[in-house]
Amino acid sequence: MIKYKYIYKITYPNGKIYVGSDATGSYLTYFGSPTRKYLEKDYPYEKQKELEIKKTILDSFEKISNKDLRSKEREYIVKLGSNNPKIGYNLKPKFIEVEPNV
Repeated sequence: MIKYKYIYKITYPNGKIYVGSDATGSYLTYFGSPTRKYLEKDYPYEKQKELEIKKTILDSFEKISNKDLRSKEREYIVKLGSNNPKIGYNLKPKFIEVEPNV
């Protein structure tokens, strides 16, 4: 069996997302590692008792270096805006809000 490396998106009930990558090919068992304190802020204990999240595979690769996989992950984070605290839970790359030209 071929172990694909992949980029995934986790969508939480509040609509916020987390984008990550997995180099082990564990499609079914790995759901990322967003920063716990930010999730717990949005989901206190009572809301954690029943929580449905959705995992979407955004891209998969049969042959890619781990360095290139991380680069692709970063591209998706920026493209989807998951590093914007209003949109997602990714902390890197650091989100910089741009002031609109008035």
